[in-house]
Amino acid sequence: MNKKIFTVIGLLLGQFVFAQLGGRETYQFLNLPISPSQAALGGKNVTVYNYDVNQAFMNPASINEAMDNNVSLNFSKYYGDLNYGTMAYSKKFKNNRQFQIGVQYLNYGSMDGYDENGFETGSFTGNEVAVSVGYSHHITGTNFYVGSNLKVISSKLESYGSFAAGFDFGGMYVNPETGFNAGLTLRNVGTQLDSYHKVNENLPFEITAGISKRLENVPVRWHLTLENLQKWNVGFSNPNRGDVGLDGQVTEEKVSFFNNAMRHVIIGAELFPEKKFNIRLAYNFRKGYEMKVLEQKNFSGFSAGFGFRYNRLRFDYSYSRFTLAANTSMFGLSLNLK
Repeated sequence: MNKKIFTVIGLLLGQFVFAQLGGRETYQFLNLPISPSQAALGGKNVTVYNYDVNQAFMNPASINEAMDNNVSLNFSKYYGDLNYGTMAYSKKFKNNRQFQIGVQYLNYGSMDGYDENGFETGSFTGNEVAVSVGYSHHITGTNFYVGSNLKVISSKLESYGSFAAGFDFGGMYVNPETGFNAGLTLRNVGTQLDSYHKVNENLPFEITAGISKRLENVPVRWHLTLENLQKWNVGFSNPNRGDVGLDGQVTEEKVSFFNNAMRHVIIGAELFPEKKFNIRLAYNFRKGYEMKVLEQKNFSGFSAGFGFRYNRLRFDYSYSRFTLAANTSMFGLSLNLK
């Protein structure tokens, strides 16, 4: 009985730290930013088409020859003892077939266990891992690309475990002449093969779309991303923003149509996107609304980062703002092995 309680607590903890939209599905770690460049652009960009081998996590259609023989390692110290990171490698095989292999992991650190009477039962740990293989295909004679990731997912909490399989499907339009890109992805389509308590839970399925454009005569590329398109209502009423009447009755905050619509939007920009040094900025409206503290300006929802390349080595860094007491940094190293 006590082990089941610990497992439920661990699951709830994992769901809570990944923002308010989480908690309805399992394996929410799959929605964490997969690289500093992604985190700096809001976490869910689907239109980047370049040498960044990490981009295939978000849109497998982005896998291309510029990624060939590139490897990347990314790491972030999350809240408390939580650590997560990713690894990616891309290789071109015969007939110019380009593949990408990726690993995502999350470690919950050590947690103290107690039984239902409050007595210590020792510490336990938890971790989650996903391994994926991605492939893309250029539709001959067009500017369109399609791709897919096959992933296997494993989760371990205390003595309990689960296992799942899923797919990502993506499409991209890339026009190198005008600098206009568009992307659409359906991520985490799949099912649990082995569940925690003989009750299957859903994977965090999400539909994401975006467009981006390189400006003429200005070294800037702007990005517009629409997240969680599979669900219209992503807003929630914050009890701290309710109105209290003279009789003490509390009227809940009303989430307007416009407010809810904006919670699907992420805007971002890259300065010097094709140079050895670039700067990235973004604002995630949903995170900004959900993490906002009343009567305080804490810039929740903003993220920024930079990257620079020296010969075959590239370093990337991002900083994401959540609340006054909760911010995260992510570090990444990429190497061209050619």
